[in-house]
Amino acid sequence: MDANWINNFREKLDTHYAWPALYTFKFIVRTGSEEQLLKLFPKHVASQKASKNGNYTSVTYSMMMPSSNAVIEVYQVAAAVEGLIAL
Repeated sequence: MDANWINNFREKLDTHYAWPALYTFKFIVRTGSEEQLLKLFPKHVASQKASKNGNYTSVTYSMMMPSSNAVIEVYQVAAAVEGLIAL
């Protein structure tokens, strides 16, 4: 992730959220890769939904985040999953 992008994202998060706050993460991965994502955040419950053709799975987490830096850290950890799309 580019440093300018991170700084802009942090600024937007801090403008729109009062920390701590419940933050919703939505990721899309190729079906079969969702287990890799789920292992990254074992303490959190995720909901999953397969795409129409079953090629992709969306994984949604609602996590209580203490700060914008914690949100960015989750995205950075999740980026380790190959082919991940973060919404």
